[in-house]
Amino acid sequence: MAKRFEIRFSGSGGQGMILAGIIMAEAAAIYDDKNAVQSQSYGPEARGGASKAEVVISDGSIDYPKATKVDLMLALTQEASSKYSKDVKDGGIVLVDSDAVKEKPNGNFNVYSFPIIETARTELGKTIVANIMSLGMITELTNVVSHEAIEKAVLARVPPAFLELNKKALQIGFEKAKVLKAAS
Repeated sequence: MAKRFEIRFSGSGGQGMILAGIIMAEAAAIYDDKNAVQSQSYGPEARGGASKAEVVISDGSIDYPKATKVDLMLALTQEASSKYSKDVKDGGIVLVDSDAVKEKPNGNFNVYSFPIIETARTELGKTIVANIMSLGMITELTNVVSHEAIEKAVLARVPPAFLELNKKALQIGFEKAKVLKAAS
């Protein structure tokens, strides 16, 4: 059976979780020659309600496009963490924004807690790239796609005026995740 890896990006509407899912799927399918599907859902509120995007990546065929046993979940809000962490598989990874998620999800998985949005604000001057920084962290924590693939996918999606900002956000994500891995 081909290795299947499921990622759930969750937060509130407007935090770029859908875009992050699309970029991760493109990194896998276009630049790393894997199979990938991406799906999304969000509440009736366009901004502010819980939203999620899911990506399934596989070396082989993908027979079911939805995440059922999540390998890695990102949660940028408490609501998203509480609502969407129930099907993270044993031994999986949960990456939460430490400023927003005060009640860590319960389960037999590894929880990495980091001030993602605040780091984007202080180190990059813009919280809007927290999703891109998260992509760097996820890539470093899982190696599900290569650093080169995620960078190419990010740079193909962002407006030319913001290429350097997004490239820097991705690099900071790689570095912060290295520190998290070393500390665990």
